[in-house]
Amino acid sequence: MQGQETRAPASAIIELRYFRMRSGTQVTRTTEYLRRGWLPAAQRAGAGPVGLFNSVVAPESPFVLSLTSFPSLAAIGDLARKLEADKEFQTALDEYNSTTGEPGYVRMESSLLLAFPSMPAVAVPPVADNRPTRTFELRTYESPNDKTLARKVKMFGDGEIEAFRRSGMLPVFFGTTVVGRNLPNLTYMLAYDDFAAREKTWSAFGKDPGWQKLRATPGLSDAEIVSNISNAILRPLPFSPIR
Repeated sequence: MQGQETRAPASAIIELRYFRMRSGTQVTRTTEYLRRGWLPAAQRAGAGPVGLFNSVVAPESPFVLSLTSFPSLAAIGDLARKLEADKEFQTALDEYNSTTGEPGYVRMESSLLLAFPSMPAVAVPPVADNRPTRTFELRTYESPNDKTLARKVKMFGDGEIEAFRRSGMLPVFFGTTVVGRNLPNLTYMLAYDDFAAREKTWSAFGKDPGWQKLRATPGLSDAEIVSNISNAILRPLPFSPIR
């Protein structure tokens, strides 16, 4: 209706939860818990989109990573209450947390991200039953301070995300970390057909004219707004909705 204010969509809250573990039975136990217990319960509760991944090449491996998107902070509490009342999930959780045998993990670690205004929701890559498993990359950019981080976030919205797409990458999410370690930072996820496609698309991105122009803008060089970059190569678990 004319005269009504058009509101931008609310940015999702994204939880990244790491199950840190040793090699051995922990990976298998955690994978089975997520497959039989947590994921079905989260889907019954209406949570998502959800992604579940194994580390392939990453610091502090091995780990399993869960990615869960929420429409608001309140929705995180809603999920916790629904899981507490879900008897089937509680049975699976009791089994996972059994004190007999090896624990399912060494430690859990969680961070909360606020999705960028330029990409306010998690984008689930198209899924076909017969397509090979994609390769995913999780990248974290630390910044000297909140002001420089804001410039980097704006840089993504002003053309860097589109340059990713032009180069053949599939952006999954971009978020500013609001609760987590090594603040201030942002984290984002990209999907590729395979590892060879990752190499090809990053090469194309480096040559993209729009990206070249953007990175030459005064105040936007990596040396000015990024203090550290870390990344992890991930593989989705076979039952992951994001895959």
